[in-house]
Amino acid sequence: MDPMEISRRADAAANKLTKWRSVFAGWQLGTRSMDDGESNAVRDHREVTMLLRAEMNGLTRILLDKGIVTPEEFTSVMVEEYLHLDKQFEERFPGFRSEQSGMTMTMPEAGETMKRLHFPS
Repeated sequence: MDPMEISRRADAAANKLTKWRSVFAGWQLGTRSMDDGESNAVRDHREVTMLLRAEMNGLTRILLDKGIVTPEEFTSVMVEEYLHLDKQFEERFPGFRSEQSGMTMTMPEAGETMKRLHFPS
């Protein structure tokens, strides 16, 4: 397939996928007008997240299909990255900790973190 056609198909597919941003924003915030700043920020974030997920899935599939990494190597590294990011979040949000069953908040640390980071009350 010619590069221009691939590019056109990619643009069309990405545009179609990112239409879901409004559903996710509505789910998070309720129905809002198109000029609502908070809703626009959520839609923007959802769009970026959806595109990043699709791009990473595609890149991972190429690496696996070409035998550059094995599924076991990829999964092992992902475990390391998940645990590393989880630890970074614990450091960023003192008093908060993830568990298999959900989130745990330890007071007064979590309350102080919420105040310092200006969580809505």
